[in-house]
Amino acid sequence: QVQVVESGGGLVQPGESLRLSCGASGKISSIYAMGWYRQAPGKQRELVAVITSGTSTNYADSVKGRFTISRDNAKNTMYLQMNSLKPEDTAVYSCNVDVKSGDVVRRYWGQGTQVTVSS
Repeated sequence: QVQVVESGGGLVQPGESLRLSCGASGKISSIYAMGWYRQAPGKQRELVAVITSGTSTNYADSVKGRFTISRDNAKNTMYLQMNSLKPEDTAVYSCNVDVKSGDVVRRYWGQGTQVTVSS
């Protein structure tokens, strides 16, 4: 079994920064792609950023230049550095992790962490 846990959310003012973390633990042989998604009230979940095992990255247009995704493979952890936050960034942020356990590859999700940007 694999557990995925996010942390780092909170309430900040516009223009401020937050750093989210997503850690995976359990029966892990290797981790492939990792991604951040968010869902605001009344809206569909959207991709924020993704990072491959080779550290290639991709971002939603709305966060390019403000958010940075990274990973520490030794810690099975992914980060999302969010700068210049805007009220429209308010959402529940969730991460997913593609994990190989033995011969099986599965995608696991965390429970989500709330990010609120408000003055």
